[in-house]
Amino acid sequence: MIADEATFVRLMIAAQGGDRRAYTVLLTEAQLWLERYFRRRVPPAQIDDLVQDVLLAIHAKRATWDKTRAFLPWLAAIARYRWVDHLRRVYRASETELGDHDAPEDNEEEAVLARMSLERLFVQLPPGQCSAIEMVKIEGLSVTEAAKRTGQSESLIKVNIHRGLRKLAALVEEAD
Repeated sequence: MIADEATFVRLMIAAQGGDRRAYTVLLTEAQLWLERYFRRRVPPAQIDDLVQDVLLAIHAKRATWDKTRAFLPWLAAIARYRWVDHLRRVYRASETELGDHDAPEDNEEEAVLARMSLERLFVQLPPGQCSAIEMVKIEGLSVTEAAKRTGQSESLIKVNIHRGLRKLAALVEEAD
């Protein structure tokens, strides 16, 4: 069973209050929710690592959750950011040339599938947002370098990234 919003809120409040059993149940329920969340986003072999990464982030950021706000959007935001970080790593790994004996057989296919998924999402963004995200979040350029390359101000690059990621998150949420 995957907990509902009210259960997550109750468990998180108790966990923040020091209840270890509630925290254990919270992490177990979050794990189930995250496995379902990532099931359509990444290949099955990568789900466990992503789930563990998010659970560690929840542990590290648990004090930032405000009990007057909903829990699931907070959890989804953490999961989304970790997913984007994961995609960035996949793209960078596909750009790094490995010897034939070092390369996993399915790594290239996973990177292509992830890139195709991202390209489908990018089609729905304005070109400025798409290029800003591509340069800074995927290629790893600094905001200053991206601004110089595009001729946009650093502020506009930051705004385009923020708005673009927010729209991508909304599109991903709609897909669920």
